[in-house]
Amino acid sequence: MADPMSAQEKLALIKENLQEVLKEDIIEDVILKQNRPLKIYWGTATTGRPHCGYFVPMVKLAHFLRAGCTVKILLADIHGFLDNLKAPIELVNYRADYYRFVITSLLKSLNVPIDRLIIVKGSSYQLSAEYTMDLFRLSSVVTEHDSKKAGSEVVKQVANPTLSGLIYPLMQTLDEQYLDVDVQFGGIDQRKIFALAIESLPKLGYKVRAHLMNPMVPGLSGGKMSASDPDSKIDLLDPPDVVEKKLKRAHCAPKEVEGNGILGFVEFVLLPVDSLKGGGKGKFVVERRKPEDGEPLVYEDIATLKADYEADKLTPQLLKPAITKALTELLKPIQAEYQASPDWQDIANKAYPPEEVKKKEKKAKNLGTRFPGAKGGVEAKPDGHVEGKSKDRVNLGADAEEAMSRLEVDSKAPS
Repeated sequence: MADPMSAQEKLALIKENLQEVLKEDIIEDVILKQNRPLKIYWGTATTGRPHCGYFVPMVKLAHFLRAGCTVKILLADIHGFLDNLKAPIELVNYRADYYRFVITSLLKSLNVPIDRLIIVKGSSYQLSAEYTMDLFRLSSVVTEHDSKKAGSEVVKQVANPTLSGLIYPLMQTLDEQYLDVDVQFGGIDQRKIFALAIESLPKLGYKVRAHLMNPMVPGLSGGKMSASDPDSKIDLLDPPDVVEKKLKRAHCAPKEVEGNGILGFVEFVLLPVDSLKGGGKGKFVVERRKPEDGEPLVYEDIATLKADYEADKLTPQLLKPAITKALTELLKPIQAEYQASPDWQDIANKAYPPEEVKKKEKKAKNLGTRFPGAKGGVEAKPDGHVEGKSKDRVNLGADAEEAMSRLEVDSKAPS
């Protein structure tokens, strides 16, 4: 059966919606001259729960698969541990398995063939003697300054960093060689690590690879979408009511296009996903609030949508419900697969065990020394009398007459 996609069409699909490409000539050489499938790898540190931001790289991986590329996904379990202990070593294996379930389900939901998809766990080769020796060799040609600079936008920055943060970029560089790929794909935040790889791999006698970078889509609160910040992201397993609640609170200033994560999600997820599923041009439909307001707004390109948003024809009040509906539909098959898989559910509980709720300690009330039973105070006995150091201050006597006298109450009835 003839390949329905031409070489130029493959190149166009591979580069679609990317922010930057380094060493594009390597990609063209493989597809146009060598006429073989391009080998691409994308890595993810297995730390926090994958969220809806993962749709952005998944869409590009789907494009690569559609273009006939061989795609290797690196579940970087050791990287997750090195990045300021983001994933405790005891949970690393469970989290890698959880990511495998999630990523496979995400790609299947996008209606793309996964016969050229290979998932690799980092620890399966990164602990070998050969890899370790190459890591030592690489550390002898890369300065502390260059390694720290390379990881500055990826590795968690703290006041007193550990050496593990310097090893992280070196391992990501070596992974290109050990995964035997032509290209590494990642977010634009990876650019400095990619530049380090281009500069340092030839020093070990290894070839330079090409690099593809997608834009970073802002989170719901305006900053980077992060697994560690619940207000910035929507979990892939969040039910519809939680999705709606989070999107209602999401930052989406009227007429502001720059840095608008809600618009970014339409551009880099919803439109391309609809295209992947339908096989044609993607569409994004925005229903009017009232029937008398006119027909629904239908967008086939992001430029028109952004123009309408800037002109206030498309408002946050119209946009958010439309995204809520589209995203809920997108999550349905993933959540259905999760509910039908006891193995996935079991791994989820092991990878992300529920946090123990700490009981609030009750503070002891200071009731004073006159409180019966108080230390150094008095103690009431079954027959009604009291004993203790301060008994004379609270004892009312043996009979009513003595009690009235002690209370200094006038025994005469009021006139």
